[in-house]
Amino acid sequence: MAHDLRRRFGCPVELSMELLGGKWKTVLLARLKDGPLRYAELRALVPGLSDKMLTQRLRDLEELGLVDATRRAGTATYRITARAERLRPALDALYACGLALAPEVGASVE
Repeated sequence: MAHDLRRRFGCPVELSMELLGGKWKTVLLARLKDGPLRYAELRALVPGLSDKMLTQRLRDLEELGLVDATRRAGTATYRITARAERLRPALDALYACGLALAPEVGASVE
C-alpha cells in the first residue's frame, strides 16, 4: 500500500495523524526511538501484535520514510529515520501522558 502524502491537508495534525495512523505504528515508533531493534525483539516488546500485523505496520513505516530496515542473514534490524526523529517530542509526550494517567484509570504499564 503506497502512501501518497502529496495532497492538501486541512491541518498539520491531520498530516501527523496520517503518518502515525493507528495504534501500532505509534507503538512501534515509540519502541524504536530508543534504538535499533531486530524483528524478534520488536515481537517480544509488542506481544499484542500478530506477526502479520507487525510485518504490515513495519512495511507501512518504511514506505512512509519513518523506519529503515537492514536485512542480513534472514533477520531484519529496524531503526527510525531522521523524518521519524521529528516525531520524538510527540512520542515522548504520549509516553509521559500514558504513564501519568495509568494510576488514575487503574491501568498497569510494563
